[in-house]
Amino acid sequence: MNSGSRYLHSLLTRLLVLGALFGVVQSGVAQESPQKAGAPLDAHISISQLRSLAEQGNAVAQYQLADSYLHNYSTNSDPTSEEVQSAVKWLRASAAQGNASAEYRLGFLYEHGQGVSRDYQKARENYLAAAQQGHSSAENNLASMYQRGQGVPRNLGKAYDWYLSSARHGNPVGQCNLASMYYLGNGIPRDYKEAARWFRAAADSGSAEAQNSLGVLYYKGLGVTADYSEAARWLLLAAQHGLPGAETNLAYLYEQGKGVSQDYVTAYSWYSRAVAAGDESAASRRKEIAHLMTRKQINEATSMLDTVSYQPRQPQGSPAAGAFSLLEH
Repeated sequence: MNSGSRYLHSLLTRLLVLGALFGVVQSGVAQESPQKAGAPLDAHISISQLRSLAEQGNAVAQYQLADSYLHNYSTNSDPTSEEVQSAVKWLRASAAQGNASAEYRLGFLYEHGQGVSRDYQKARENYLAAAQQGHSSAENNLASMYQRGQGVPRNLGKAYDWYLSSARHGNPVGQCNLASMYYLGNGIPRDYKEAARWFRAAADSGSAEAQNSLGVLYYKGLGVTADYSEAARWLLLAAQHGLPGAETNLAYLYEQGKGVSQDYVTAYSWYSRAVAAGDESAASRRKEIAHLMTRKQINEATSMLDTVSYQPRQPQGSPAAGAFSLLEH
C-alpha cells in the first residue's frame, strides 16, 4: 500500500463517505486503486526532484508530490495549512491532464471539505472523470452520491449502475454496497443469491464487513443453504479482523453451540472484545451468560483476553439496526 493509500485509509476510518442504505448497511470509501495514478516514479526520488518534474508538467510527479503533502498532513491541523493547499494545487494540475487518481482524490477532498470548501458538485465532477476511466473507488463514491442525492438528484438506478461497475472492477467496498442493494431490494428487485454472490467476492478479498455479512446469510439461509459451520468460519475471519459486530455474532454462536461446540468461556471472551470496541449489544449477552458461568470460568475468559494481542477497529461499513447481527431475528 503506497503512502497515499495509507493516508486515505487512516482518514477514511474517521470520515465515512456512504450513508446508510435505509438504515441497514453503512459503508466507507473504497481505497484508491494505486494503478490508476499512472506508472509510479522511482520510490527513492527526492522531494526536490519530484517538485522539479511536477513543475515541468509531469502528471505522475504532480500527483505523487500532492500525495506526499497529504501523507504528512494531520487531520487535526488547520485544513487551510500550506501543505494541504499545495496538495490541492498539484492535484488540480494532475487532474487537468486526466490523471484518474488525482481526479478521485480531488473529488474526495471536495466531498469532505478538506483543504477546499465542501462542494458536492465539484466532488461529483471529479469522481465522474475518474470513474469514466474505470477508477473503481471513484465509481463507488459516485454511486454513493447518486444514492444519497448529493451533488446530483437522488437516483438509485444510477447508483446501482456505478456500484455494479465498481464491483466488476474488483473493488470490495463497491461489491459490499452492490450486495447491500440486492439484500434490501432498493432500486432493484431483492435478490439474496446475488447479495450472497457479491458479499462472497468482497469476503474473498479480505473485507471483514463482507465476511460478517456472509456469515449471517449462512446462518439464516438467505441466498445460500443454511450452514452453521460456514457461518462460524466466516464470522471467525471477520472477528479476527477486530470487527465488533462480527465478534458479537461469533460469541453468540459459541453461546448457542451452533457451528461450533458450545463454550461459554470463549463466548464471554468474544463478547468482552466486542464490548471493549463499543458494541453495546454484546454487553447484555455477556451479562446473561455470566449468570451461567462459574467464577473460575469467568476468570479463564478474562485471562484469554490478557494473552491475545488485540486491536479493535472501526468498520468501514458497519451493520445498523441489526441487519447483519444474529442478536436480531
